[in-house]
Amino acid sequence: MLTGGVNCTFCAIADGEIPSHRVYADEVAVAFLDARPVFAGHVLVIPRHHVETFTDLPEPETGPFFVRVRRLTGAVERGMGAAGSFVAMNNRVSQSVPHLHVHVVPRNRKDGLRGFFWPRTRYRDEEDAAATARLIRAALDD
Repeated sequence: MLTGGVNCTFCAIADGEIPSHRVYADEVAVAFLDARPVFAGHVLVIPRHHVETFTDLPEPETGPFFVRVRRLTGAVERGMGAAGSFVAMNNRVSQSVPHLHVHVVPRNRKDGLRGFFWPRTRYRDEEDAAATARLIRAALDD
């Protein structure tokens, strides 16, 4: 997707031009499974329009965006039966895609995640990813 002169993978996902396992979408935000999750249920929440970094997000949009992040965090925890979650974003450094995105990662005690070392895994197959996305979508209504 060419947004504001920038070729952006996440804009293409938000526009449905690149397939994803979407768990949420409205006029403010889009959320989908990370293709290389730390744990199953790892979701990325992005602003629907192109914003490169957190500091680029207009102040009036910050509250509405984080209301969605908060709601999706609860859905990830409930949908994945997790004891808690890790919610984080990189800002420029280690930001693999230059479009603001918040990681929501389900957590459990002794799950192996230590500090900021994020070992990546893969979904078993497309159906496994689709089933995980369905669990989180269903939990949005809880």
